[in-house]
Amino acid sequence: MPIIDIGFSPCPNDTFIFDALVNKKIDTKGYSFNCLLEDVQTLNEWAIAGKLPYSKISYGVWPVVQNNYQLLKSGGALGKGVGPLLIYKEDVHKNNYEGKPNAENMSVAIPGINTTAHLLFSLAFPQVKNKVFLVFNEIEEAVLSGKVDAGVIIHENRFTYAQKGLSKWVDLGTYFEQTYKAPIPLGGIIARKDRAFEEMQLIDSLIKESVQYAFENSYTELPEYVKCHSQEMSEQVMRQHIDLYVNDFSIDMGDIGRNAIQQLEAVYKSF
Repeated sequence: MPIIDIGFSPCPNDTFIFDALVNKKIDTKGYSFNCLLEDVQTLNEWAIAGKLPYSKISYGVWPVVQNNYQLLKSGGALGKGVGPLLIYKEDVHKNNYEGKPNAENMSVAIPGINTTAHLLFSLAFPQVKNKVFLVFNEIEEAVLSGKVDAGVIIHENRFTYAQKGLSKWVDLGTYFEQTYKAPIPLGGIIARKDRAFEEMQLIDSLIKESVQYAFENSYTELPEYVKCHSQEMSEQVMRQHIDLYVNDFSIDMGDIGRNAIQQLEAVYKSF
């Protein structure tokens, strides 16, 4: 029985997407999966090194790895109103009259150098050079403690920053949407090109079936696989997370999704 290594994050959107696949709630056609759950920057670095045959990545790193990997149609995160947020701690004494840091010389925490979040921030704030790269769940605290002036948040932090006394400055996803008239490409699933084409097609179709299964069977209760990897979140936040990042583009990105990814590639090449 073939066993395939696949990497994705422990965040609710990914565990929701892959639950039926890795736990064989669907017919996996004889395949089993060895799952490596890591933060997205680690997965990006592994993709650059060519470590895994199948993996979730940020679309921000796609231009770097596309010579060695093929992009799959299913399992990704694209959409509207789903982008990273630039947040800060209001301080009218330290910052400007609005309580915001000075955009010219501020320090900013970003969830990984190769992430889509970094690319979108660079599009909106090309002048900012003082960047600190942290794991995504360390960024709110870095802003609160004054380690940095502002931070780019992703994932479930979109739902918690206000409760911690932080304020939204810019929705970086909205900035991209308005600039390019396209949905925001956040992350996708890639297959290393040394794998058989028939295998890639099969895995892609299985991921699509896994997403469809999740949509059809998780309305009354979230899968245990999602909950066990998100124990620090309330179920409400888990559902908000899934509703935000898992949609029809996760089933198949389609032409609209492919066009959005090409737009993001153009942003990458402009820097």
